[in-house]
Amino acid sequence: MLIGELAARTDTSPRLLRHYERTGLLTPHRRPNGYREYTDADIPRVRRIRTLLAAGLPTRVVAALLPCTTTTPAHGPALTACPGVPEALRARLAELDGRAARLESERAELRRLIAELSRPV
Repeated sequence: MLIGELAARTDTSPRLLRHYERTGLLTPHRRPNGYREYTDADIPRVRRIRTLLAAGLPTRVVAALLPCTTTTPAHGPALTACPGVPEALRARLAELDGRAARLESERAELRRLIAELSRPV
């Protein structure tokens, strides 16, 4: 199938599919005319990529985790127990927790400043 069909079947833009190729997440075959050619196996792979990216993982981590993913008809994309997977996910979660804490601190400071500006002089 060509890129447009894969895009339609995975609800992903062709631009994103080309990005996945540039980052090594997808490796379509090339026709003699240079067109990308995908297989049915690329459909669940794109879904697994999107699931991992939606979890906030950077593409380099997604590339490392892809071999540890499966797709089940009932539950969609899922991770299997590969070495390093839990550690990678925990590290990313700790990073996101730190960012969330910093954002909450900034929000609290903004609230304080707004309250201070609202007080009569």
